[in-house]
Amino acid sequence: MVLNTASIVSQLASSGLNNLRVGGLGVGKSATRAFAVQVEHGRGPWKTYGVVESYNPGKYQIKTFNKISPTGLERFPEKSYDVRTGDEEAANAHAILLRSHKLKEEDVAHTCRAIARCGAGTNNIPVDKMTELGIPVFNTPGANANAVKELVLCGMLLGSRRIVDGVNHMKELGREAIARERVEKDKAMFGGQELKGKTLAVIGLGHIGSMTARDAYELGMDLKGYDPGLSIQSALKLPRSLQLMDSITAAVGDADYISINIPYIKGEEGTHGIIGSEVIDHFKDGAVLLNFARGELVDSDAMKKFLDESDGRYITDFPEDLLWDHKNCVVLPHLGASTEEAEDAAASMAADTIRDFLETGTITNSVNFPATSLPDRPEGAVRFTVVNKNVPGVLAQLTEAFSSEGLNIMQQINHSRNDIAYNVLDIDTTAHEDVVCFIKLQEKITMLEGVLSSRVIYGTPGKGYAKNLSGEYFV
Repeated sequence: MVLNTASIVSQLASSGLNNLRVGGLGVGKSATRAFAVQVEHGRGPWKTYGVVESYNPGKYQIKTFNKISPTGLERFPEKSYDVRTGDEEAANAHAILLRSHKLKEEDVAHTCRAIARCGAGTNNIPVDKMTELGIPVFNTPGANANAVKELVLCGMLLGSRRIVDGVNHMKELGREAIARERVEKDKAMFGGQELKGKTLAVIGLGHIGSMTARDAYELGMDLKGYDPGLSIQSALKLPRSLQLMDSITAAVGDADYISINIPYIKGEEGTHGIIGSEVIDHFKDGAVLLNFARGELVDSDAMKKFLDESDGRYITDFPEDLLWDHKNCVVLPHLGASTEEAEDAAASMAADTIRDFLETGTITNSVNFPATSLPDRPEGAVRFTVVNKNVPGVLAQLTEAFSSEGLNIMQQINHSRNDIAYNVLDIDTTAHEDVVCFIKLQEKITMLEGVLSSRVIYGTPGKGYAKNLSGEYFV
């Protein structure tokens, strides 16, 4: 849709006063008193804001990369959200949804408040840079867990029976038109073992690991596990018979199958090559390693040595330059989350997370911001959020700024995570006249030393957002 530039600029120029009832703020109960909130919107040249023709007043603009499940996108109400898919222009995006697209800083407009990946990993997003810019990055932990778990179970069967070799053999016999006469004779070439009574070691007991353990238990397998960061929530989901070990080597020592379900973390203290010779040397002869987490977790050279010298197996859905044609290795396409159900669940969770943040300021499942949630906004209040560097003194300056304007903070929460801090404040308006002006106050707060951005969450979607761009005020 192409809008008239002049009419948009006119709307922006007159948008400093936005009349609404408190009940229209999108959070909390409706108030009985009507009042107006003044906020500034669209100061400065459009080159710093976006593309005028792409602007859709009164709606949050959502930019999508990759093909996002329509089921997830339907979670955004058309009345208040403008979802741009494919190659549609979205220069003024308030939030970004993506799957595998490698996001660059130039993809992120000044208007962007949040980014959500429909999946667990965020390696395709420059998270550190987004943190510097004050933008929360969300993921969808657990949304694809069942799909990955089912592929892990499939991997155990592939590693037990040489099924892939058998399929290829039957195709060759079929080409030679001798399959019927050879099918019984040749089956001994592909003998294997059953899962029942075997031992599975699960490395990483989060969503996928705990689900894998539960289903393996139902298959009659013995269980060992290792996870130094095991949460109470995940622990409660584990079979009571699972033995928790104090190291990876202790867990894999006598395991017939080993499933790794841990994140890939770069750096000296990271997980790159964590399944290396010091771990693989503890594998029993014939052990099957299942890697549906990340290819970089496994040292390919050490794995090749093990496969060359034993009857073990390696099953993975990540590219493997060294082992792709090894007789004891099965490399699948990256199918872990490639089910319709998983894509629907991840997109729906991402959309709900973005909506919750944009509409209420709540932060859930962020990889760089602290989890933050306030109760519903009290009657007669306006919600104000502030993102700042985690440095001393900012909180005191915030409360002083509101106090100097005669505004009372009804409820407030301040959480921090590493270098970033996030504040949500509900401001009482009941003691004021019919018009409550946030224009000067928001600029004052946004331009405080250490503050990155601020939002007044009020009735008209998309308005009330301001940033400190290296000392320049953007609103």
